[in-house]
Amino acid sequence: MATHGDTIFEQDLLDRGYSRRQMAKAAALLGAGAAALRVTGAGAQQAAKAAIGAVRIGANECWTGPFPVAAEAAFKLVKEGNRYEPDNEHQKLFEAVASVEGIPADRVTAWPGSSDPLSRVAVAYASPTRGIVTADPTYEAIWRTGDWLGAKVTKVPLTSDYRHDVKAMLAADPNAGVYYICSPNNPTGTVTPIADIEWLANNKPKDSILVVDEAYIHWVDGPNAAKLAATRDDVLILRTFSKLFGMAGMRLGLTFASPALMEKMMRYDGGQVTGMLPMTAVACGTASVTQAALIKQRRAEMNAAREKSVSHLKAKGIKVVPGSQANMFMVDWGKPAKGMMDALMAQNVQIGRSWPIWPNISRISVGSMEEMEKFNAAVDAVWKA
Repeated sequence: MATHGDTIFEQDLLDRGYSRRQMAKAAALLGAGAAALRVTGAGAQQAAKAAIGAVRIGANECWTGPFPVAAEAAFKLVKEGNRYEPDNEHQKLFEAVASVEGIPADRVTAWPGSSDPLSRVAVAYASPTRGIVTADPTYEAIWRTGDWLGAKVTKVPLTSDYRHDVKAMLAADPNAGVYYICSPNNPTGTVTPIADIEWLANNKPKDSILVVDEAYIHWVDGPNAAKLAATRDDVLILRTFSKLFGMAGMRLGLTFASPALMEKMMRYDGGQVTGMLPMTAVACGTASVTQAALIKQRRAEMNAAREKSVSHLKAKGIKVVPGSQANMFMVDWGKPAKGMMDALMAQNVQIGRSWPIWPNISRISVGSMEEMEKFNAAVDAVWKA
Protein backbone atom coordinates (compact mmCIF):
# COMPACT_ATOMS: atom_id res chain seq x y z
CA MET A 1 0.00 0.00 0.00
CA ALA A 2 1.33 3.45 -0.90
CA THR A 3 2.37 5.66 1.99
CA HIS A 4 1.93 9.39 2.33
CA GLY A 5 5.63 9.78 1.50
CA ASP A 6 5.18 7.71 -1.67
CA THR A 7 2.31 9.97 -2.72
CA ILE A 8 4.40 13.12 -2.21
CA PHE A 9 7.25 11.57 -4.20
CA GLU A 10 5.04 10.56 -7.11
CA GLN A 11 3.12 13.84 -7.27
CA ASP A 12 6.32 15.89 -7.13
CA LEU A 13 7.89 13.99 -10.03
CA LEU A 14 4.68 14.15 -12.08
CA ASP A 15 4.48 17.90 -11.51
CA ARG A 16 8.05 18.28 -12.80
CA GLY A 17 7.38 16.41 -16.04
CA TYR A 18 8.51 12.86 -15.29
CA SER A 19 6.63 9.92 -16.82
CA ARG A 20 5.50 6.95 -14.75
CA ARG A 21 8.42 4.94 -16.12
CA GLN A 22 10.90 7.67 -15.18
CA MET A 23 9.35 7.86 -11.72
CA ALA A 24 10.06 4.16 -11.23
CA LYS A 25 13.70 4.74 -12.12
CA ALA A 26 13.94 7.62 -9.68
CA ALA A 27 12.47 5.44 -6.93
CA ALA A 28 14.96 2.68 -7.74
CA LEU A 29 17.81 5.17 -7.70
CA LEU A 30 17.00 6.17 -4.12
CA GLY A 31 16.46 2.55 -3.10
CA ALA A 32 17.99 -0.78 -4.00
CA GLY A 33 18.76 0.24 -7.57
CA ALA A 34 21.09 3.02 -6.46
CA ALA A 35 23.90 0.62 -5.62
CA ALA A 36 24.21 -0.56 -9.20
CA LEU A 37 24.31 2.98 -10.56
CA ARG A 38 26.93 3.99 -8.01
CA VAL A 39 29.11 1.06 -8.98
CA THR A 40 28.80 2.10 -12.64
CA GLY A 41 29.81 5.66 -11.78
CA ALA A 42 32.77 4.54 -9.70
CA GLY A 43 33.91 2.14 -12.41
CA ALA A 44 34.04 4.98 -14.92
CA GLN A 45 36.84 6.54 -12.91
CA GLN A 46 39.06 3.48 -13.14
CA ALA A 47 41.49 3.00 -15.99
CA ALA A 48 40.69 -0.71 -15.86
CA LYS A 49 40.44 -3.42 -13.26
CA ALA A 50 43.25 -2.83 -10.78
CA ALA A 51 46.43 -4.48 -12.05
CA ILE A 52 48.11 -6.10 -9.05
CA GLY A 53 51.79 -5.24 -8.91
CA ALA A 54 51.55 -2.48 -11.51
CA VAL A 55 52.21 1.21 -11.01
CA ARG A 56 48.59 2.27 -10.50
CA ILE A 57 48.20 5.88 -11.62
CA GLY A 58 44.81 5.71 -13.28
CA ALA A 59 42.13 6.33 -10.64
CA ASN A 60 43.15 9.63 -8.98
CA GLU A 61 43.83 7.88 -5.70
CA CYS A 62 46.46 9.18 -3.31
CA TRP A 63 49.74 7.22 -3.46
CA THR A 64 49.69 6.80 0.31
CA GLY A 65 47.18 6.27 3.09
CA PRO A 66 45.77 8.53 5.81
CA PHE A 67 47.97 10.79 7.91
CA PRO A 68 49.41 8.76 10.83
CA VAL A 69 47.47 10.81 13.39
CA ALA A 70 44.25 10.10 11.47
CA ALA A 71 45.02 6.38 11.20
CA GLU A 72 45.55 6.31 14.95
CA ALA A 73 42.14 7.93 15.48
CA ALA A 74 40.54 5.31 13.24
CA PHE A 75 42.25 2.47 15.10
CA LYS A 76 40.96 3.79 18.40
CA LEU A 77 37.45 3.39 16.99
CA VAL A 78 38.27 -0.15 15.85
CA LYS A 79 38.84 -1.00 19.51
CA GLU A 80 35.45 0.54 20.31
CA GLY A 81 33.70 -1.20 17.43
CA ASN A 82 31.17 -2.76 19.77
CA ARG A 83 29.41 0.63 19.93
CA TYR A 84 27.30 2.08 17.13
CA GLU A 85 28.67 5.55 17.89
CA PRO A 86 31.12 5.61 20.82
CA ASP A 87 31.26 9.34 21.52
CA ASN A 88 29.13 11.56 19.27
CA GLU A 89 31.54 10.97 16.36
CA HIS A 90 29.39 12.58 13.66
CA GLN A 91 29.05 15.84 15.52
CA LYS A 92 32.80 15.93 16.17
CA LEU A 93 33.35 15.65 12.40
CA PHE A 94 30.82 18.38 11.58
CA GLU A 95 32.30 20.74 14.15
CA ALA A 96 35.87 20.11 12.97
CA VAL A 97 34.89 20.80 9.36
CA ALA A 98 32.89 23.89 10.36
CA SER A 99 35.86 25.32 12.25
CA VAL A 100 38.21 24.84 9.29
CA GLU A 101 35.80 26.03 6.58
CA GLY A 102 34.07 28.84 8.48
CA ILE A 103 30.57 27.51 7.90
CA PRO A 104 27.81 26.55 10.36
CA ALA A 105 28.00 22.93 11.50
CA ASP A 106 24.32 22.41 10.64
CA ARG A 107 25.23 22.93 6.96
CA VAL A 108 27.63 19.96 6.94
CA THR A 109 26.43 16.44 6.09
CA ALA A 110 28.56 13.30 5.79
CA TRP A 111 28.05 10.63 3.12
CA PRO A 112 29.57 7.31 2.04
CA GLY A 113 31.23 8.99 -0.96
CA SER A 114 29.76 11.51 -3.40
CA SER A 115 27.58 9.34 -5.66
CA ASP A 116 24.59 9.43 -3.29
CA PRO A 117 24.31 13.24 -3.00
CA LEU A 118 24.95 13.66 -6.74
CA SER A 119 22.10 11.26 -7.48
CA ARG A 120 19.81 12.95 -4.97
CA VAL A 121 20.39 16.46 -6.27
CA ALA A 122 19.56 15.25 -9.79
CA VAL A 123 16.32 13.62 -8.63
CA ALA A 124 15.29 16.57 -6.45
CA TYR A 125 16.12 19.47 -8.79
CA ALA A 126 16.45 18.23 -12.38
CA SER A 127 13.74 16.91 -14.68
CA PRO A 128 12.86 16.48 -18.36
CA THR A 129 11.95 20.20 -18.41
CA ARG A 130 14.61 21.52 -15.99
CA GLY A 131 17.86 19.95 -17.09
CA ILE A 132 21.47 19.55 -15.92
CA VAL A 133 24.32 21.64 -17.36
CA THR A 134 27.96 20.58 -17.05
CA ALA A 135 31.31 21.18 -18.68
CA ASP A 136 32.81 18.75 -21.19
CA PRO A 137 35.06 17.02 -20.30
CA THR A 138 34.31 16.71 -16.60
CA TYR A 139 33.35 14.11 -14.00
CA GLU A 140 30.41 12.31 -15.56
CA ALA A 141 28.47 10.81 -12.64
CA ILE A 142 25.74 13.44 -12.79
CA TRP A 143 25.52 12.98 -16.60
CA ARG A 144 24.80 9.30 -16.10
CA THR A 145 22.20 9.93 -13.44
CA GLY A 146 20.47 12.54 -15.59
CA ASP A 147 20.51 10.34 -18.69
CA TRP A 148 19.24 7.35 -16.74
CA LEU A 149 16.39 9.35 -15.22
CA GLY A 150 15.44 11.00 -18.50
CA ALA A 151 16.42 14.53 -17.48
CA LYS A 152 17.89 16.83 -20.11
CA VAL A 153 21.70 16.95 -19.96
CA THR A 154 23.64 19.76 -21.67
CA LYS A 155 27.44 19.63 -22.01
CA VAL A 156 29.46 22.79 -22.67
CA PRO A 157 33.13 22.72 -23.78
CA LEU A 158 35.75 24.18 -21.46
CA THR A 159 37.28 27.56 -22.28
CA SER A 160 40.55 27.79 -24.23
CA ASP A 161 42.41 27.84 -20.90
CA TYR A 162 40.38 24.87 -19.58
CA ARG A 163 38.06 26.66 -17.13
CA HIS A 164 34.33 26.10 -16.94
CA ASP A 165 32.72 28.57 -19.37
CA VAL A 166 30.04 29.74 -16.94
CA LYS A 167 28.42 32.25 -19.29
CA ALA A 168 28.18 29.65 -22.04
CA MET A 169 26.76 27.15 -19.52
CA LEU A 170 23.97 29.55 -18.58
CA ALA A 171 23.29 30.44 -22.21
CA ALA A 172 23.14 26.77 -23.20
CA ASP A 173 20.17 26.17 -20.87
CA PRO A 174 18.94 29.35 -19.12
CA ASN A 175 16.23 27.41 -17.26
CA ALA A 176 18.17 24.37 -16.03
CA GLY A 177 17.46 22.84 -12.65
CA VAL A 178 21.10 22.01 -11.86
CA TYR A 179 24.40 23.61 -12.91
CA TYR A 180 27.44 21.47 -12.09
CA ILE A 181 31.01 22.77 -11.75
CA CYS A 182 33.95 20.52 -10.86
CA SER A 183 36.90 22.63 -9.67
CA PRO A 184 39.65 21.52 -9.84
CA ASN A 185 38.13 19.77 -12.81
CA ASN A 186 38.34 16.03 -13.31
CA PRO A 187 40.07 15.16 -15.68
CA THR A 188 42.05 18.36 -16.41
CA GLY A 189 42.93 19.40 -12.85
CA THR A 190 42.23 23.02 -13.80
CA VAL A 191 40.58 25.52 -11.48
CA THR A 192 37.59 27.71 -12.30
CA PRO A 193 38.02 31.09 -10.55
CA ILE A 194 35.77 31.76 -7.59
CA ALA A 195 34.61 34.96 -9.32
CA ASP A 196 33.24 32.86 -12.21
CA ILE A 197 31.49 30.47 -9.84
CA GLU A 198 29.96 33.40 -7.99
CA TRP A 199 28.81 34.90 -11.31
CA LEU A 200 26.92 31.72 -12.16
CA ALA A 201 25.41 31.57 -8.66
CA ASN A 202 24.17 35.15 -9.02
CA ASN A 203 22.83 34.85 -12.58
CA LYS A 204 21.29 31.38 -12.78
CA PRO A 205 17.55 30.90 -12.12
CA LYS A 206 16.72 31.57 -8.48
CA ASP A 207 15.13 28.16 -8.00
CA SER A 208 17.92 26.12 -9.59
CA ILE A 209 20.86 24.58 -7.71
CA LEU A 210 24.54 25.25 -8.31
CA VAL A 211 26.63 22.19 -7.44
CA VAL A 212 30.34 22.84 -6.94
CA ASP A 213 32.34 19.62 -6.75
CA GLU A 214 35.53 20.33 -4.83
CA ALA A 215 36.81 16.75 -4.54
CA TYR A 216 40.33 17.97 -5.36
CA ILE A 217 40.30 21.34 -3.62
CA HIS A 218 42.82 20.34 -0.96
CA TRP A 219 45.46 20.06 -3.68
CA VAL A 220 44.98 23.80 -4.35
CA ASP A 221 46.74 26.47 -2.31
CA GLY A 222 44.01 29.04 -2.84
CA PRO A 223 40.38 30.00 -2.20
CA ASN A 224 37.42 27.63 -2.30
CA ALA A 225 33.66 27.94 -2.68
CA ALA A 226 32.62 26.87 0.82
CA LYS A 227 31.54 30.39 1.77
CA LEU A 228 28.79 30.23 -0.87
CA ALA A 229 27.17 27.31 0.94
CA ALA A 230 27.55 29.18 4.23
CA THR A 231 25.35 32.06 3.11
CA ARG A 232 23.12 30.81 0.29
CA ASP A 233 20.27 28.30 0.06
CA ASP A 234 20.84 27.41 -3.61
CA VAL A 235 24.47 26.18 -3.60
CA LEU A 236 25.68 22.67 -2.76
CA ILE A 237 29.41 22.00 -2.23
CA LEU A 238 30.79 18.46 -2.53
CA ARG A 239 33.96 17.35 -0.73
CA THR A 240 35.72 14.01 -0.31
CA PHE A 241 38.39 12.36 1.82
CA SER A 242 39.31 10.03 -1.07
CA LYS A 243 41.99 12.23 -2.61
CA LEU A 244 44.59 14.16 -0.59
CA PHE A 245 43.58 12.50 2.68
CA GLY A 246 44.27 9.01 1.28
CA MET A 247 40.95 7.49 2.36
CA ALA A 248 39.44 6.29 -0.94
CA GLY A 249 38.71 2.82 0.42
CA MET A 250 37.14 4.22 3.59
CA ARG A 251 34.31 5.92 1.64
CA LEU A 252 33.73 9.27 3.33
CA GLY A 253 32.43 12.42 1.68
CA LEU A 254 30.79 15.68 2.71
CA THR A 255 28.25 18.15 1.45
CA PHE A 256 27.93 21.77 2.51
CA ALA A 257 24.44 23.15 2.00
CA SER A 258 21.56 24.83 3.77
CA PRO A 259 19.22 22.62 5.82
CA ALA A 260 16.36 23.56 3.47
CA LEU A 261 18.26 22.36 0.39
CA MET A 262 19.21 19.14 2.13
CA GLU A 263 15.64 18.55 3.32
CA LYS A 264 14.39 18.58 -0.26
CA MET A 265 17.12 16.14 -1.30
CA MET A 266 16.19 13.80 1.56
CA ARG A 267 12.41 14.09 1.59
CA TYR A 268 11.64 11.07 -0.57
CA ASP A 269 13.17 8.38 1.61
CA GLY A 270 14.21 10.00 4.88
CA GLY A 271 17.86 10.14 3.79
CA GLN A 272 19.43 8.73 6.96
CA VAL A 273 22.82 8.53 5.24
CA THR A 274 24.99 9.33 8.24
CA GLY A 275 23.79 6.19 9.98
CA MET A 276 25.47 4.11 7.26
CA LEU A 277 28.96 5.49 7.84
CA PRO A 278 31.62 3.39 9.58
CA MET A 279 32.82 5.13 12.71
CA THR A 280 36.43 4.39 11.77
CA ALA A 281 36.08 6.55 8.64
CA VAL A 282 34.33 9.34 10.56
CA ALA A 283 37.08 9.45 13.20
CA CYS A 284 39.79 9.35 10.54
CA GLY A 285 38.15 12.26 8.72
CA THR A 286 37.76 14.31 11.89
CA ALA A 287 41.46 13.98 12.66
CA SER A 288 42.46 14.74 9.04
CA VAL A 289 40.71 18.03 8.32
CA THR A 290 42.60 20.08 10.89
CA GLN A 291 46.10 18.97 9.81
CA ALA A 292 47.05 22.14 7.93
CA ALA A 293 50.81 21.51 8.02
CA LEU A 294 50.47 17.90 6.84
CA ILE A 295 48.09 18.94 4.05
CA LYS A 296 50.62 21.51 2.85
CA GLN A 297 53.45 18.97 3.01
CA ARG A 298 51.53 16.33 1.03
CA ARG A 299 50.46 18.92 -1.54
CA ALA A 300 54.08 19.98 -2.07
CA GLU A 301 55.16 16.36 -2.48
CA MET A 302 52.49 15.79 -5.11
CA ASN A 303 53.34 19.00 -6.97
CA ALA A 304 56.99 17.96 -7.22
CA ALA A 305 56.11 14.52 -8.58
CA ARG A 306 53.61 15.96 -11.06
CA GLU A 307 56.02 18.57 -12.39
CA LYS A 308 58.78 15.97 -12.78
CA SER A 309 56.63 13.97 -15.20
CA VAL A 310 55.16 17.01 -16.96
CA SER A 311 58.68 18.35 -17.61
CA HIS A 312 59.84 14.94 -18.82
CA LEU A 313 56.96 14.66 -21.30
CA LYS A 314 57.44 18.19 -22.61
CA ALA A 315 61.15 17.53 -23.16
CA LYS A 316 60.15 14.66 -25.44
CA GLY A 317 57.83 16.92 -27.41
CA ILE A 318 54.66 15.39 -25.94
CA LYS A 319 51.84 17.85 -25.28
CA VAL A 320 50.40 18.22 -21.80
CA VAL A 321 47.18 20.12 -21.06
CA PRO A 322 48.43 23.07 -18.98
CA GLY A 323 47.24 24.41 -15.67
CA SER A 324 46.56 21.36 -13.51
CA GLN A 325 46.44 22.11 -9.78
CA ALA A 326 45.37 18.60 -8.78
CA ASN A 327 46.80 15.11 -8.55
CA MET A 328 46.25 14.46 -12.26
CA PHE A 329 47.17 15.85 -15.65
CA MET A 330 46.15 15.18 -19.25
CA VAL A 331 48.60 14.01 -21.93
CA ASP A 332 47.87 14.57 -25.62
CA TRP A 333 49.60 11.74 -27.47
CA GLY A 334 48.49 13.00 -30.88
CA LYS A 335 47.05 9.55 -31.61
CA PRO A 336 44.40 7.31 -30.03
CA ALA A 337 44.98 7.19 -26.30
CA LYS A 338 43.86 3.56 -26.01
CA GLY A 339 47.00 2.41 -27.81
CA MET A 340 49.26 4.27 -25.39
CA MET A 341 47.31 2.95 -22.43
CA ASP A 342 47.87 -0.63 -23.66
CA ALA A 343 51.55 -0.01 -24.44
CA LEU A 344 52.22 1.42 -20.98
CA MET A 345 50.27 -1.41 -19.35
CA ALA A 346 52.67 -3.81 -21.08
CA GLN A 347 55.38 -1.92 -19.16
CA ASN A 348 53.42 -2.57 -15.94
CA VAL A 349 52.23 1.05 -15.67
CA GLN A 350 48.46 1.54 -15.47
CA ILE A 351 47.34 5.02 -16.54
CA GLY A 352 43.89 6.56 -16.81
CA ARG A 353 41.44 6.66 -19.67
CA SER A 354 40.43 9.24 -22.24
CA TRP A 355 37.13 11.15 -22.56
CA PRO A 356 34.93 10.94 -25.69
CA ILE A 357 35.47 14.62 -26.51
CA TRP A 358 39.28 14.06 -26.35
CA PRO A 359 40.01 10.55 -27.69
CA ASN A 360 43.76 11.21 -28.05
CA ILE A 361 44.28 12.46 -24.49
CA SER A 362 44.90 10.29 -21.42
CA ARG A 363 44.41 11.25 -17.80
CA ILE A 364 47.42 10.47 -15.64
CA SER A 365 47.07 10.35 -11.86
CA VAL A 366 50.03 11.58 -9.85
CA GLY A 367 51.63 8.90 -7.72
CA SER A 368 54.72 8.97 -5.55
CA MET A 369 57.97 10.33 -6.94
CA GLU A 370 59.16 6.74 -7.45
CA GLU A 371 55.98 5.84 -9.32
CA MET A 372 56.23 8.89 -11.59
CA GLU A 373 59.85 8.01 -12.38
CA LYS A 374 58.64 4.54 -13.44
CA PHE A 375 55.96 6.22 -15.59
CA ASN A 376 58.63 8.38 -17.23
CA ALA A 377 60.78 5.32 -17.94
CA ALA A 378 57.80 3.45 -19.41
CA VAL A 379 57.04 6.37 -21.73
CA ASP A 380 60.68 6.37 -22.85
CA ALA A 381 60.38 2.65 -23.64
CA VAL A 382 57.25 2.88 -25.81
CA TRP A 383 57.06 6.41 -27.19
CA LYS A 384 57.25 6.88 -30.92
CA ALA A 385 56.28 10.31 -32.21
